[in-house]
Order: sequence, then structure tokens, then C-alpha cells
Amino acid sequence: MTNKITDSQARKFPTGDSGGKTLFDKIWDAHVVSIIENGPTQLYIDRHFCHEVTSPQAFNGLRTRGLKVYRPDKTTMTADHNTPTINQELPVKDPISKNQLDQFAKNAAEFGMPIFYPLGHEKNGVVHIIGPENGFTQPGMTIVCGDSHTSTHGAFGTIAFGIGTSEVEMVLATQCILQSRPKTMRITFDGNLNNGVTSKDLALYMISKLTTGGATGYFVEYAGEAVRNMTMEQRMTVCNLSIEMGARGGLIAPDETTFNYVKGREFAPKGEEWEEKLAFWKTLKSDDDAVFDMELTFDASEIQPMITYGTNPGMGMGIHESIPTLDEIDEAGRISFQKSLEYMGFEPGEKLLGKPIDYVFLGSCTNGRIEDFRLFTNYVKGRKKADNVTAWLVPGSWKVRQQIEAEGLDKILEEAGFALRQPGCSACLAMNDDKVPAGKYAVSTSNRNFEGRQGPGARTILAGPLVAAAAAVNGKITMP
Repeated sequence: MTNKITDSQARKFPTGDSGGKTLFDKIWDAHVVSIIENGPTQLYIDRHFCHEVTSPQAFNGLRTRGLKVYRPDKTTMTADHNTPTINQELPVKDPISKNQLDQFAKNAAEFGMPIFYPLGHEKNGVVHIIGPENGFTQPGMTIVCGDSHTSTHGAFGTIAFGIGTSEVEMVLATQCILQSRPKTMRITFDGNLNNGVTSKDLALYMISKLTTGGATGYFVEYAGEAVRNMTMEQRMTVCNLSIEMGARGGLIAPDETTFNYVKGREFAPKGEEWEEKLAFWKTLKSDDDAVFDMELTFDASEIQPMITYGTNPGMGMGIHESIPTLDEIDEAGRISFQKSLEYMGFEPGEKLLGKPIDYVFLGSCTNGRIEDFRLFTNYVKGRKKADNVTAWLVPGSWKVRQQIEAEGLDKILEEAGFALRQPGCSACLAMNDDKVPAGKYAVSTSNRNFEGRQGPGARTILAGPLVAAAAAVNGKITMP
């Protein structure tokens, strides 16, 4: 692999009529350094995000080989997965978490990483939330991170995808990565979402239709009226969940909503550079005659608030619907279907409306942004948290937490019986102290409901912020 590429070469994007290219094609082709015959493509990476779980072995690999980080300023480091969400000002008690966080800081110092946000830093937070909010994420980029939900950044019109630890090492050493070119898919959502239906519901609906393997091998572009009318935070939620239907990633063409979000953020272009970038960003869209390997269309008005009933994100249904019966399941999938329901304690054909729950989690890189907290707070205002519910409300970053306080949402939540926690991945995954006990039901705004995902034996029901809020105040699954 060569590492002779310059910034000007890396950012030399095609402009004007590109002859029937998709948005994905335009960005990918502009970042090709070389193509290995009968093999993968060497891609230049504009921004690398890094956290404490998938990076230690990568840095150790550099250390063993006597290598430096090739472009330290192109990597943004933040602690999030193993961080506690209470008492962050105290030494971390869990020895595994403490070791990973300490090693993360050691690596940042030893390799001279200038953009490092450790626990307690004012810019610290979940990696896929601090990237956009600080202006690191910009249209037209290639973005990677040792985390599958890197697809979140595709909301800005980027090629963003998760990578493994050995690939993290490759990017640190060369600022490039070897990748096979995926196929392209466009999913169009005609019409608009109904009141009370969120972008999380749209994503869960889509995954329920495609299943968890329906987009395997594809990079998905989201289009249509419902997508164009979304805010940036709503778009991030949709792109975040691309990976849950098997896609390599998802992206949305940038528009005025995108540009207005990026403008003025700390690491966004300024002055003349902004005007130059903006002119280029406005060219980032699929050509009218672009051909996708697959096209799908959904009617957004048919989507209702969604919940999951099984142990993968594809096992979802409208909140008013019933779990499928065995007759509705293909014979080949019946054994896994029954195993999933046994784990969840549900029966085929059962309705979940009115089902008592034990925990509610608002947060994660899927739904830990300020708009999610506004939705949740607006619903619980004037109501009280149910006595049988333990609620973890975890902002995605310190900036989100500060905005919650600046808008007075924390006071409304407190009056309703809720308490804010400190930023982190929290109950999205069982890597920190926030674990749901075995057998307990959690309505979660996170992204995965695998067995044990939120703790050994925990039973996860995925939902959007409004359904989570309704469950929190009613103590059961309720139509918001």
C-alpha cells in the first residue's frame, strides 16, 4: 500500500455531469488510491473515529511494528463504550473498563493524537454523536470507525462504515483501507410520516420488511419526500440502523438541511473555504440517469409506531399488531423464531400492547440526541414515571446534556420522576455498569435486541423515543 497521497489529491472530487453515477459512486471513485487486480480497492479515508474498545490492539500492532500514526489529525478519539454514566468524576471501579480507558489515554499520548476526548472532557460523548455535533462529519467524506454503527455519518452524504481492529491499525498506519466495492441500493419513502411516528419507527419498519439480511452486500441511499423532510438528527437515526438489515452502510444526499446543520460548527470549514466546500457539496447527489443494483419503494404514511418482539431488529411490528403465528413463518425459520420467543417469554399471535415492562433506556448513538430528549420530555411533561419502571436517560454527549439543561428539559424530567445520567453508550450494550437484569423487559431506543445485548438474560424491546416515554409513565407498552 502507498501512503504518498496528498490532501489535495484526496479531496479532488468529480464535479458537474458525471454520466449516470450514484452518490455512492461519486464519493467512492474520488477516494480510490489504487485497485488491486482481482482484489479490493485501496480507499483514502478522510476521517477516522476511534474509541477505547476496538483500538488497543491496533495501537499495539503499530508499537510492535515500530510504526507511527501517519496522519494523527485525521483521527478523532473519544471514550464511550466502557464509560460509567454516574460518578464519572470518580475513578472507574470496574477493572476491565478502567484498564481500557487508561490504555486509551496512554495510546493517545504516546502516538501524539491531538484530538482526544477522555472521560469528563467537555467534548466527550458517544463517538457517532460527537462527530457531527463538532463538525468533523462533512458531506463527501469517507469515514470509518471500529464500530458497526459508523453508518450514522452517512446522513451527511458520506461513505461511512464500520471496520475491524486490524483495519483500524491499517488506517492509523496509512490513512487508507482495503475494501471490496459493495453494490448499490436505493430505498425511497414516498409521502410523509403520520403524527407520532418517528424516524426510528421508519427504520424499524424498513428492517422488518427487508429482514436483517435483506441489504447484505449493498450500500443504501435513502430518498423520497419523507427523508427530505427529516431533520439531520432524524436522518442520522435512519442511517445508523442501516447495518441492522445487513447493509454495509447508508447515506442521504446533502441538502440545505445538511448545510445549515454543519455551518458554524467548530471543525467545519470557515470563510472562503466554506464557500468552496458548499459549492462542491451541492453537486453531491445521484444523477437522474444513475442505475442502482436494487430499488425499493415504501409508503411512509403506512408506518405506525413500531416495537420489536424477538431477538433481532428485523423481528418488528406495528405497536397495534400481533406477533406472527407459526403459520406465518417460513418453515425454515420456525425453529429460530420459536427459540427467540422462548427467550423473550412471548407467544406466537400475542399482542404486546399493555405488556408490563421493567426498564426504559433513552440514549445510544441511535437516539441519544437533543431531539430525542425533546420528544421524550414533551410526552412525560405533567405526568409521572411509573413506580415499576427503572429509567436510564443518557445523553449522547456532554453537549447534548448541556443543551438539555439550557432548555430546562432536566427540570421537567425531574418533576416527572426521571433523572439524567452522564454521557456514554450505557445500556445499549453490556460493556459498562448499566446492565438490565436477567428476565427483565427493557423498552430501549438503542439499535440491537440480541440475546444478552443489554445484559445476560435481559429482554430488549426496541422502540422510538415516544413509545419509550409512553412505556415509562404507564409501566407497560402503550400507544403514545
